[in-house]
Amino acid sequence: MWQSKWARRTVFAVFWYAILGATAVAVMLPYIWMVSTSLKGPGEIFAYPPIWIPRAWRFQNYVEAWNAAPFGRYFFNSAFVALAVTVGQLVTCSLAAFAFARIEFKGKNVMFALFLSTTMISTQVTLVPSYLVLKNLHWLDTYQALIVPFLANGFGVFMIRQYFMTIPRELEDAAKLDGCGRLRFLWQILLPLSKPVVASQALFAFMGNWNSYLWPLIVTTSEHMRTLQIGLRYFVSQEGGTQWGSFMAATVFVSFPIVVFYLFVQKSFVGGIATTGLKGT
Repeated sequence: MWQSKWARRTVFAVFWYAILGATAVAVMLPYIWMVSTSLKGPGEIFAYPPIWIPRAWRFQNYVEAWNAAPFGRYFFNSAFVALAVTVGQLVTCSLAAFAFARIEFKGKNVMFALFLSTTMISTQVTLVPSYLVLKNLHWLDTYQALIVPFLANGFGVFMIRQYFMTIPRELEDAAKLDGCGRLRFLWQILLPLSKPVVASQALFAFMGNWNSYLWPLIVTTSEHMRTLQIGLRYFVSQEGGTQWGSFMAATVFVSFPIVVFYLFVQKSFVGGIATTGLKGT
């Protein structure tokens, strides 16, 4: 009997691992092809049948890509803006989530519903009014234009608030008896216990701003304020003369920080997504 159950479980596990493995390979194929193409010469990029492993690895593509535009400056701008927005969102979202999860005040549920409704507004709808506000503030083509509009995030508040509500209130009551104030309880107790959801929000914020293209394109005009995503346009030619090897090499080092950041927080990210929302209002 037990051998039969063990055999069925083994077959079931092998079947699902095979499905998950095939899915993972399918998801990774575009990235693998991008890395492969970044190391090919012009003659191998459009070869048929496709060549997955270059016959001669052309690392010169990376040198040409880096020198094609001031990518050092673009890299600094993207990293600075993404990190500043990530830190800012963690601070503002944590404070707002703490208020909605732990503090009782009149109209809290209505205010939270209104706040959450902002996540249903398309970014494109707010482009023109946001641009006009920044123009009146004389913030166009500055770091303020790239950072300040994104320092708060409705989805981040919702996600962190839901996680805060899963932590027992008895822990806060005990902290109050020991003379612990609200802010001290938040920074020293609540946030350390909420590392999974904090890591998840950090990943969302960093990825969203690192990959942002439309907004930096609109609010920046000078070369020294451009970001990496805009810099990739230098490799795309309207006349069909795109240097695909250099373009793929540039895309690899643009996407590399995202991959590294995800690998760094993946365990906490999975834990945060799995436990967020287990307890309702």
